[in-house]
Amino acid sequence: MTSQQRLVLVVAILASFVAFLDGSVVNVALPAIQRELGGGLVVQQWVVDAYLVTLGALILLAGSLSDAYGRLRILRIGLLGFGVTSLLCAFAPDALVLIIGRGLQGAAGALLVPSSLAIIISTFSGVAQAKAIGIWTAWTGTAMIAGPVLGGIFVDTLSWRWVFAINVVPIALTLVLMMRIQHKDVRTPGARIDMVGSVLGIVGIGAPVFALIEQGRYGWGSPAVFVPLVVGLLSLAGFLWWENRATNPMLPLGLFQVRNFWVGNLATAAIYAALSFGFFSIAVFVQQTGGLSATAAGLATLPPTIIMLLLSSRFGTLSGKYGPRFFMSVGPFVAGIGFLLMLSVTGEFVYWTQLLPGILVFGLGLSMTVAPLTAAILGSIDSRQAGIGSAVNNAVSRIAGLIAIAFTGIIVGSGLDVDGFHRAVLATAIMLIAGAIISAIGIRNPKRMAGGAPSATDGAEVEGQAGSRPEGSPTEGHQGAGS
Repeated sequence: MTSQQRLVLVVAILASFVAFLDGSVVNVALPAIQRELGGGLVVQQWVVDAYLVTLGALILLAGSLSDAYGRLRILRIGLLGFGVTSLLCAFAPDALVLIIGRGLQGAAGALLVPSSLAIIISTFSGVAQAKAIGIWTAWTGTAMIAGPVLGGIFVDTLSWRWVFAINVVPIALTLVLMMRIQHKDVRTPGARIDMVGSVLGIVGIGAPVFALIEQGRYGWGSPAVFVPLVVGLLSLAGFLWWENRATNPMLPLGLFQVRNFWVGNLATAAIYAALSFGFFSIAVFVQQTGGLSATAAGLATLPPTIIMLLLSSRFGTLSGKYGPRFFMSVGPFVAGIGFLLMLSVTGEFVYWTQLLPGILVFGLGLSMTVAPLTAAILGSIDSRQAGIGSAVNNAVSRIAGLIAIAFTGIIVGSGLDVDGFHRAVLATAIMLIAGAIISAIGIRNPKRMAGGAPSATDGAEVEGQAGSRPEGSPTEGHQGAGS
């Protein structure tokens, strides 16, 4: 790895880390926010969901902007926007300003992840690309799990406002490091922004998510719920129709002709729904029923973070050498076994014997999964479309997690007592094992060349046309993980 490649990797990690971190760090701060700003459960819900709605609704547009105007430029704009909106949240005088700030913060965060991953794809190739993705996923993936630890420490020792204010430090460091990158910004020649598709996509994602959030408060029969649900679903159908006929589509539907891309995103939906729902359930249970403090609750989920830091890069390298199918099949299954072990939790909660063994097994399975999953999806498409490919994958993971959490009440019942927790971990295990089955059936390893490296086809077979590529396929000219 050259010094410039190392610099690009560090920038990509730092830029993505703050976006992933803010999606999870706020959870343990919600009681403190409610005590100071008031508003009850509704405010707590929107402090979390305002960020997720704008992030999920805008991330496809962000991927197109990354490809059209340059990954580094969009990354820089996203970092500046995220820093400003983080300060707005930190100094919010009331709940309304905080919720607005969180929505704007999600919009800025949508610019970060596709651009940061895209510069890795355009800077690395071959096994080195798979290893770089493994390092990136090790650090950014841990943000979702490490967030509650940092949030708990800030809440217990300083103030909930530091959960947002601290973002300024890594953002400033990333902007300084970006000045040293000699990497030429990559953009697609002649690319234009699909404005019609952008509007339809934003409404198609945002409106149904709004309905899912508010149905618990108003009920499915309320116009405040079914109107945005119907409008959103119609917009989503219109989005797919438009993208199929647009000259410069925001989402080239040809991407979904690539087997590893569509199968990988289907597996992503199951795995990341499980990840978001499972750790949300653990964080709430160990505090409300287990009696742990905010900091202790965060520390309780720290072991998978350490395991990922130690092993994700290694599994990324192995995936680049042997192909992703084995790791994407076995990893989620092992992670699911970890959650099944948590069924041993009883009313006399003992973390060390009832929860920790399952968390450790889950951490091993997740480490086997994340880097190969990302490499399989993005390595199967043209590197010039890495921005939109990353955006699709991240939109799938965010929306899957949001929907899973929205169904918490249906799954666990009236609350996360021991019985509710058992239902939660069982549902999480089922989702993880479903991800393993999807991967085992659908993912294809890249063909091997004489030297043992993946061939340029990189598993990009079109359904029913294994080993071939249709004319104009997005895999043409691919220089990604298998090159």
